[in-house]
Amino acid sequence: MAKIGFIGLGRMGRPMAGNMQRKGFSLLAYDIVHEPVQELVALGAGAAGDIAELSAQCPIIITVLPSHAEVEAVILGEGGVMANAAAGTLVMDMSTVDPASTDRIAAALADAGMRFVDAPIGRLASHADRGESLFMVGAGDEDFETVRPMLEAMGSDIHHCGPPGSGIRTKLVNNYLAITSCQMNAEALALSQRFGLDLNKTLDVIHGTTATNGQLKINYATKVLSGDTEPGFQIDLAHKDLSLVMGAANAGQVPMAIGAAARESLSMARARGWGPRDFSALLDALCETAGLEKVRFD
Repeated sequence: MAKIGFIGLGRMGRPMAGNMQRKGFSLLAYDIVHEPVQELVALGAGAAGDIAELSAQCPIIITVLPSHAEVEAVILGEGGVMANAAAGTLVMDMSTVDPASTDRIAAALADAGMRFVDAPIGRLASHADRGESLFMVGAGDEDFETVRPMLEAMGSDIHHCGPPGSGIRTKLVNNYLAITSCQMNAEALALSQRFGLDLNKTLDVIHGTTATNGQLKINYATKVLSGDTEPGFQIDLAHKDLSLVMGAANAGQVPMAIGAAARESLSMARARGWGPRDFSALLDALCETAGLEKVRFD
């Protein structure tokens, strides 16, 4: 079996690569941090000395990286994937990036005789650990069928959203709703705390009406309201993603007043040191600002 290159073993990439290796795929891994590569080696994967070495050996290469700057450097840069991979190589980027960057990469790879898929990741790091991620895939039909078994090894829900570039655009729409809902929930629960309302009774009412939402019912219940703000999705990353949304919306002349306000709330939380916490901790940040006790289940 030809090795699949996997570049980027951070909080999301590490468990996803591990799930692929455990489920029968043969990986050649690279990360600028040594320790997660060695974890994969212990599972049977190979370790590449650099991106050029990995690119020359792998007909399929997966990238999971922090931002479009890293993605463009790894794929298009000197010593990167495009400069060292063979014609026909398929590159699947799973990062959350600027859609314009995705379009540039797809066009450059096509000009070089290579193929491109964008498949950003939905859900949280805990889902990646369990192999329950959701993927929004932008790909041609044939390329989608090529990557589907790999995505099935890493996740449980796979959506073919259209041609390259449609995956990241779907991800931004999804994250816009998730992040702004998180801010809205923080404000609503902080207000309930100021009113002195019983949390469980208030949630019973909300969940019985159209005011309910997945962030409040699932993420808030298992994270901040239970006293857990260890990051599944950091406030810093939520701010990054919402900034991508606002940039893309501005480029498309789509006004997003709620998004602008939510991003500034995230900026204020980051300025007060909450950036590394889970984005449900926006509730704690707001309570701190308002001089309220943290809202928790009894």
